[in-house]
Amino acid sequence: MTIFGAMTTAVTGLKANSKALGHISDNIANSQTIGFKRTETNFKDLVTFSTSRNHAPGTVLAEARFTNTVQGALEAAQVPTHMAINGDGYFMVSERVATLDNRPVFNEIDYYTRRGDFEVDRFGYLVNGSGYYLQGLAINPVTGNKLGDVPDRIQITNDFISAKQTTTLDYTANLPSFPKTVTADAAVANSELMLDATFTNDPTTFGGDGFVQAQDEQLFLDRSLAGGAITMYDSIGNPVNVELRWSKVNNTANGAGQGAGSETWNLFYRTSTTATGAAAKWNNVGQNYTFNSSGVATPPITSTTVTNLTVDGINLGNITVNHGSNQISQFADSNGSVSVKDIEQDGFASGALASIAVSDNGRVVGTYTNGKQLDLAEVTLVKFNADNKLRKLDGGAWAATQDSGEAIQGASGQIVAEARETSNVDIADEFSKLIVTQQAYSATTRIVTTSDELVQETLNMKR
Repeated sequence: MTIFGAMTTAVTGLKANSKALGHISDNIANSQTIGFKRTETNFKDLVTFSTSRNHAPGTVLAEARFTNTVQGALEAAQVPTHMAINGDGYFMVSERVATLDNRPVFNEIDYYTRRGDFEVDRFGYLVNGSGYYLQGLAINPVTGNKLGDVPDRIQITNDFISAKQTTTLDYTANLPSFPKTVTADAAVANSELMLDATFTNDPTTFGGDGFVQAQDEQLFLDRSLAGGAITMYDSIGNPVNVELRWSKVNNTANGAGQGAGSETWNLFYRTSTTATGAAAKWNNVGQNYTFNSSGVATPPITSTTVTNLTVDGINLGNITVNHGSNQISQFADSNGSVSVKDIEQDGFASGALASIAVSDNGRVVGTYTNGKQLDLAEVTLVKFNADNKLRKLDGGAWAATQDSGEAIQGASGQIVAEARETSNVDIADEFSKLIVTQQAYSATTRIVTTSDELVQETLNMKR
């Protein structure tokens, strides 16, 4: 009977709108929950029988529709280990299920979340506000290489890092075409060169020994330019201050101090701060840097090796000085000084972990007491072929299902450091849906009461 069909349809309508009301309630309640994804409601009709001549009332069903792929707004955070995903992807996380011998025990099932408010717990794990433990790939802090390709829980230890001896120096600079040394005079040919006539038989070193004797240091300083200084480290982490100076040692421009032609420079480092007399004070690195009239090195020197670099008795071994491609040049400089563009070395002293942070490239970076910053782990982002088919869990986590497919490493989203993804709930939109749902529910109750009244009228026909 159509009246009973109307009542049945109305009851299913009440149930469907009740479910929609539950979704709206859940959304509004979690409008401030980090990483929360709202739930929409899909209504679909079920038809018992319907033609243009004969239509029977059907029913309506309400189903949840997730919005995992809808981005929430990003807000700044003041915590260095907080992070957000801008775009596609999920953090891989683990769930703690128990404690054994005062250590956490984990469920070995992988879960996934967008909630990135991770902080370090007392065991060194990164845990978000819902209690899920972040996974990623560990990195060797010395070599920078990843340790495997299977994500595991990231645990930061308070280990010391051993000292690393300096082996390379990255150094780029521009040398002036006319160095304004103490003795340089533009009106006097070759006055900018390191040596005057007294040293013409050996234009690259004082004393002819490949180094500057302590007794000749002032002569050397007057005829050379500062080339920068840097702290290097020996095998046990002792810091060594290495000072550099450049000196123009040759000019083949027929005696013209600033004329066109080939010009040669030498690089020196201070080998002793206390030497006296004939002892070595500055060492020549043993490489001629020759430039043409255009200020370009000929031939180009991309690197050179300083053998047994020693300062005040501390031997640093062989140091490779990297210049790159044409990164030592000789162009005009009004100041007449050496312009050091880059000077970096690869050594460091031992140090203890002082703090950690997450970078925008998804690396967990440790800062040590020696000032060194080293990558400790890489956060793993995964994606799914069907995000909205994941199974929703407590705390903003998700589990893979047969419909969602397995997690795929290498999501296209970008990690944003010191940020959080807020809920994607729009309060105004939810209130609009609330009003519509309330009206639909109220109207449906009228169908039930009207159908009941009609049934009563039908029963009263016998009376």
